[in-house]
Amino acid sequence: MRPGPRNLITDVPGLRVGHARNTVVKSGVTVLLGEDRLTAGVHVMGGAPGTRETDLLAPDKLVVKVDALVLSGGSAFGLAAADGVMDGLRRMGRGFEVNGHVVPIVPAAILYDLDAGGDHGWSDSPYPCVGRQALEAAAVEFELGSVGAGTGAIAGRLKGGIGSASVVLDNGYHVGALVAANPVGGTCCPETGRFWAAPFELNDEFGGLGAPQRAAVETKVALPGTATTLAIVATDATLDKAAATRLAIAAHDGLARAILPAHTPFDGDLVFVAATNSRPPPDAAALALIGHAGATCLSRAIARAVWHATPAIADPVPTWAARFGDQLRQNAAVNRT
Repeated sequence: MRPGPRNLITDVPGLRVGHARNTVVKSGVTVLLGEDRLTAGVHVMGGAPGTRETDLLAPDKLVVKVDALVLSGGSAFGLAAADGVMDGLRRMGRGFEVNGHVVPIVPAAILYDLDAGGDHGWSDSPYPCVGRQALEAAAVEFELGSVGAGTGAIAGRLKGGIGSASVVLDNGYHVGALVAANPVGGTCCPETGRFWAAPFELNDEFGGLGAPQRAAVETKVALPGTATTLAIVATDATLDKAAATRLAIAAHDGLARAILPAHTPFDGDLVFVAATNSRPPPDAAALALIGHAGATCLSRAIARAVWHATPAIADPVPTWAARFGDQLRQNAAVNRT
């Protein structure tokens, strides 16, 4: 395995990602868009999910493909972001055709970021507008860290954010992950800052710090529904909805390897899968390998989300760099001597 040229989910050909945020609310939206419609699946393992249009992704449901996937902050208010994305897609003429009408299919999931320090005194929801802006911003290159749906994210007792990673398999398939990391659990050792995802790191993409020597759990103070890690795993393999669902299940392993604890009653942990269908269908062995690649990409993306987080006014928790950066520099100086 090797990372793609950008080490982003957009290394899967045909995908774009857009971010937008509202700095007053201190929240935002991230949209995944394909050049064409996408086969999609989903698997939810958290105890407090907030979702829209996920039931139709089950293998026995009618609609086979989706037009975009939306990750949003804002708790349940953030589900309205999909309205703005739908409006934008409708203007593009994209959607599911039925009886002469075009209906954009936009599954969405939300995370809780109402405690991030923003002002939530609005009378009209900002999320449709932010969703529309995220769609319009969709591009092959995009930022990581405190952007989009990760604007107000908190990961354990550090700032969370948006992360992404990719891999190209020896059999030619491309696999990538996009995540909004906002878990109850922590992503790194609370004593050293070394990431739980370190065994899967490629090219020092989150500091090359090495693996923690022991597990030490640190969580944020949480009430039901106050967290959630949202992820999308993508591939250029041709998948039906059953195979996409199987891939989503496998990818959750990556979430559990990067977050301690994961899938708690307080998290709405969810993995979408998006397939662009530009390469042949994998056999069972190749699908298993794609699932493993998706899980490792997701672990790496979670660590990168926290690694790239940046500070903002009224943050209730520090960034990884603020908490562990001096220690990292000291260790580097020792290693040079």
